This record gives sequence, structure tokens and C-alpha cells, in this order.
Amino acid sequence: MTNLTDQQKEHFWDNGYLLVEDAVSEDLLEQMQTQFDAWVDESKSHASPWGATFDRRPRFDVESGHNAERPALRRVNSPVEISQAYHDGMMSSRVPDVIAELIGPNIKYHHSKINSKLPGAATEVKWHQDFPFTPHSNDDLITALVFIDTVHNDNGPLEIAPGSHRGEIHSLWDGDTFVAAVADDVAEWCRSQSVSCTGPAGACCFMHTRLLHGSAPNRSDQPRTLFISVYSAEDAIPLSPNPVPSRLEGRIVRGRPTGNVRSVPFNFKLPQKPSTASFFDQQKM
Repeated sequence: MTNLTDQQKEHFWDNGYLLVEDAVSEDLLEQMQTQFDAWVDESKSHASPWGATFDRRPRFDVESGHNAERPALRRVNSPVEISQAYHDGMMSSRVPDVIAELIGPNIKYHHSKINSKLPGAATEVKWHQDFPFTPHSNDDLITALVFIDTVHNDNGPLEIAPGSHRGEIHSLWDGDTFVAAVADDVAEWCRSQSVSCTGPAGACCFMHTRLLHGSAPNRSDQPRTLFISVYSAEDAIPLSPNPVPSRLEGRIVRGRPTGNVRSVPFNFKLPQKPSTASFFDQQKM
């Protein structure tokens, strides 16, 4: 089944992103919302990050000031490993079908996480590109951000700089320190160009891995939770360790394995893998 029109595909390649509504079914969306609400309830009994992922870093990350009265669960690493609903969202929803139309036909899974900003959350995501965090032999990678909640201008929406995926790959280093964000002058330019990606729960923003993006704190009384999955073309080979390792990394989700390797020229310094639950701590350095 064709998911995208020619105009939608052109929009993606011209601007570096595409918003598609109803990327997951209403039933699956409800399951994902229920599961995340259960994790928020679970977080109330923890004062710090907890759980363990494939590489033994915490699976669940909380913001500074988190407590039972005002929970601030902000990250779930690799939820597809512990939730059937999120596994289905990654594997069996419309999401990988759209990915295959953009960079297919052969697509594989790289990693996933949930980034959440509960009401009043102070977490700000500084401007960056995803590709320097997950470099591959070519840049046919797409980050799919499924809106678990309705996203509007006040609850910390994704902010993007349209067309920036066609520009340079920016450093995430400040001298010898990995800061997980672009330089201040680049960030200032991004803010001058920024567009907010908003929409109803169940929509998905498909974002090219080289697109510059960030997000502001949640200044509303409504949550903003995103289920984020990264997919690559099957012939894109990872060049650095996965920042969110998973037993499912490399699984073919559409098409078939070919064994081919395709490379394109680029030059930048490899990333530093986070030692804590997420890159949020790296951006605070």
C-alpha cells in the first residue's frame, strides 16, 4: 500500500521532515499511553534512575527534582524490549511503511527510546543533529517521533531548522569536551529559522538524521511524550557504538537483507557514548 504522495516525499527531501497523522492506530496508541502511564506510576517509588538495559545503564531516567508528588520521568531506553505495544509501534505500525517509502525498500531498526516532558518539566534539548550521535556509512537514516500526547506550542514541541539536513554535519564537541550540542552561533541561526512540529496524538514526525533540531521546556500543564525510533537503510553500516544498545539492533523491519555496504563521504569526530541513562547529562556539561 502506498502511504505517501509525491508531494509528501518532495516535502521530506526539501525540508528534512514530514508530519504524518494516524501513524499508529487508535487502539495501539491507547496501549502505548496506558503503558507509559504505568511507568510514570512506577517512577514514584524511585528517587533516581533505575532498571537496566542491554549494556547495564539505567533504562528509566528522571529529571532533577523528581519525586512521588511531582514525577518527572523523562526517558525510557529501548522500550521495545519490555513492552509489546511499543514493539508493535516500531515493527508493525504504519511507521516503518513510511520509512520504506522514503529510504527503502530494505530497512532495519537501530534503536528506540521515549523522551517525555511531563507538565512543568524543565528539560531543554539543545540544538543538534542525530547523525553525529549514530554515524553510519551513509546518511539514509530517519528518526521517527510518534506523538503519544497531543503536541502543541506550549508543551515543548520539537523545533527544527527546515532544510538544514542539506548542509554540513556540525560538531558536537567543544574542544576536547563532548557537549552533545552544536556551537552557540549555529544554535542561534537555528532559532532564527525554527519551525515547531505540532500535531495530534498518534501522528509521527519523520526527521532526516542530519536535520538540526532541539526543543524547549514544557511550560504547560499537559504532557509531551514522544516514542522515538531510528531506522536506517539496510546498506548503511554503523560506525560507532549504539548510544541505546538493543538486542534488536539491525533487525530487518521491511524488505530483505542484501549484504551490501554503501558509503558516502563525510568527516567529523566520533561521538562519546553516554555513561548515564541518556544524553541529557552530556548536554549539561
